[in-house]
Amino acid sequence: VHLVESGGGLVQAGDSLRLSCSVSGRTISSYAMAWFRQAPGKEREFVAAQTWASSIVHFVYYAESVKGRFTISRDNAKNTEYLQMDSLKSEDTAVYYCAAREDLSGSNSKETMTGANYDYWGQGTQVTVSS
Repeated sequence: VHLVESGGGLVQAGDSLRLSCSVSGRTISSYAMAWFRQAPGKEREFVAAQTWASSIVHFVYYAESVKGRFTISRDNAKNTEYLQMDSLKSEDTAVYYCAAREDLSGSNSKETMTGANYDYWGQGTQVTVSS
């Protein structure tokens, strides 16, 4: 499985960006998908995740710092995960990584938000927000 992020860039505070994570090697519906980020000098932190535990059970989680501003979504036909980021702030500046997890359960929020539980990672895309 190969994950490739794109869509990062330099924007001003208040602007929007949409990150994409293209999945190859297996259908994206086989995975729980998440976004994490890492700012310079800081530890990697959870941003957003979603999984379908079944055809009707869908879990979505967001970090408190991005709730109401970021939206995670998926296009199964394109095998791509997205992170729509609105009202960007300077503190959103980081390298953003997408990650995939073969465990689809999703009901344990703490587990779903922990990077160590993810099986595959992309190389990251830089997002810089100037104030």
